[in-house]
Amino acid sequence: MASIPFLNRTPGEVLARRGAEPVTAGRYLADVAALAPRLPSTPYALNLCADRYLALVGFGAALLRGQVTLLSADRSSHRQRELAKRYPGTYAITDGAETVIPAATAGAFGAGEGANFTIPAMRVAAIGFTSGSTGEPAPHAKPWAVLVAAAQAAAARFGLDDAADPATVIGTVPAQHMYGFETTMVLPLRAPMAIHSGPHFYPVEVAEALAAAPGRRVLITTPLQMRALLAGGVTGLDAAISATAPLAPALAAEAEAAWGAPVLEIYGATEMGSIASRRTTEGEAWTLYDGVALRAHGPEEVAALVPGLPDPVPLADLVEIAADGRFRLLGRRGDMVKRGGKRASLAGLNRVLSEIEGVEDGVFLAPEDIEENPAARLAAYVVAPGRSRAEIVAALRERVEAVFLPRPVVLVPRLPRNEVGKITRRSLEALRDALPGSDGEAD
Repeated sequence: MASIPFLNRTPGEVLARRGAEPVTAGRYLADVAALAPRLPSTPYALNLCADRYLALVGFGAALLRGQVTLLSADRSSHRQRELAKRYPGTYAITDGAETVIPAATAGAFGAGEGANFTIPAMRVAAIGFTSGSTGEPAPHAKPWAVLVAAAQAAAARFGLDDAADPATVIGTVPAQHMYGFETTMVLPLRAPMAIHSGPHFYPVEVAEALAAAPGRRVLITTPLQMRALLAGGVTGLDAAISATAPLAPALAAEAEAAWGAPVLEIYGATEMGSIASRRTTEGEAWTLYDGVALRAHGPEEVAALVPGLPDPVPLADLVEIAADGRFRLLGRRGDMVKRGGKRASLAGLNRVLSEIEGVEDGVFLAPEDIEENPAARLAAYVVAPGRSRAEIVAALRERVEAVFLPRPVVLVPRLPRNEVGKITRRSLEALRDALPGSDGEAD
């Protein structure tokens, strides 16, 4: 496979919607062709556009210039400087956002219809970064063929490849996050669907986009955003897709009842992209995308074989693979804790915590010496207006082993999650240090 066309769309197909204005694939290519020569002649472009369509124009223009796009949902000055230092010659593509590195502004510059172009299959098109939840963000290169294969598999899995019944996708996830990039940036290049340019952070913005979109409406979101949308009374969608954090079955059931639509969940990671999905209300089992396989040497040594990637990618999770090829998650390798001869997953404990009535958000934190220090205990940071620490501990006592009961339980007004619901150990420790009463007596 020497090269792959950039766009797999006919010129007249609607590729994006900017408010009520449809943008065809031909017009998009014209915008890409007009922006490309205005970009600096450097190897790396940091795409900071908040407008999803302009982000897509910037991505296409950078590819046309032979540049690699750096994906970072963190737009802070500190992060920009870090990336510019790591990747010399980096500049930013923006839609008006302030930058501390050289920048070019993306905009709708073209006229008429532009020409499609091809990209070498194994050329690195983008570099994604892990969330850094347990340390520094790690880079992972994404060859064009890998992005194309993942997009085609996702389109088939979620019914977004039906040209007779095209969907409009509304994303609450930044285009620069790997999940948002795959589903709202690469998918419209390869499948007969349209993206809505946004923004879609607040429930009212999502509601307006859903009301304006014709045909099928598919929401790309996260568990954290899903709670906010349900609380905001958002309706009018035909399917929802969730990722970035485990989706509690109770929340999925609540969403399906409110929306009258299936709620689907994606499993993946920055290292390998999306590889599997499930309908959360139908059980724990995940079904791999077409073309993806798992290679296992026991539950602690499982790797994914992903089309386009030369080597198997080790999974961060412990998994149990069934005879039919589907698999069940047993917990993340990095968040397994041992106490009193017993093992538990922090992700599993977080899920139990989130299912307690009145708990809006919560997370367990294990001290660094949890397995060596007999006196060390788990802590839990909980958003639960109207509930007491004693009530939360009592509810947990009915569902988890006594050795994993948190001490302290700290009630907080909110957790320091980022745009996609991730929370880093560093930010959680900073929250702990800022609270009065480190013994857990803070409310």
